[in-house]
Amino acid sequence: MAKPVTQILNGSDQALSAVRQIAIVVGATLLVAICARITLPLPFTPVPLTLQNFGVLLVGLLLGARRGFAALVLYLAEGIVGLPVFSPTGPGGMAQLIGPTGGFLLAYPFVAGTAGWIMESGRKSFARAASASLAAEVVLFAGGLCWLAILTHSVAQAVRFGLYWFVFAEVIKIMAAAALASGWHRVRKAEQ
Repeated sequence: MAKPVTQILNGSDQALSAVRQIAIVVGATLLVAICARITLPLPFTPVPLTLQNFGVLLVGLLLGARRGFAALVLYLAEGIVGLPVFSPTGPGGMAQLIGPTGGFLLAYPFVAGTAGWIMESGRKSFARAASASLAAEVVLFAGGLCWLAILTHSVAQAVRFGLYWFVFAEVIKIMAAAALASGWHRVRKAEQ
């Protein structure tokens, strides 16, 4: 028995939609990898100042919880297999995940998921995007500082290495990600 034309067309639409979603997730990993290249090593801490966190926030805010989480899991997998996606100041690959920045990197899927989940939960305004980014940054620094505390055997040293030097830059990243994401959602809404 032959399938109706509408069933065939719906099947091809679903396949195209799946390919599109995969391309978006892979493209998101590329955005984070490019942001990771913009880095400034700081002489007083083993954690570099990088634009990578901005990329993670933006991915979560734009793609939502599930796709954002998936994109950052894929990003970590790319780094583990040796693709040059992590900050160039670190050793790269699996070694970077067990080094001083490992806690931050391993938190990335949860950071994007948190930002995406909060952004999806209401009106996609600048205030919601900024709140989502702030909550996501709490997740990021909880993961990063916990790992640094394990490596240094000192909470105070972890905070000194992983927090103090970054607060001002993170506020700027939060505001920039929130502005871009809320602007993007506003444009998308206007197009519909």
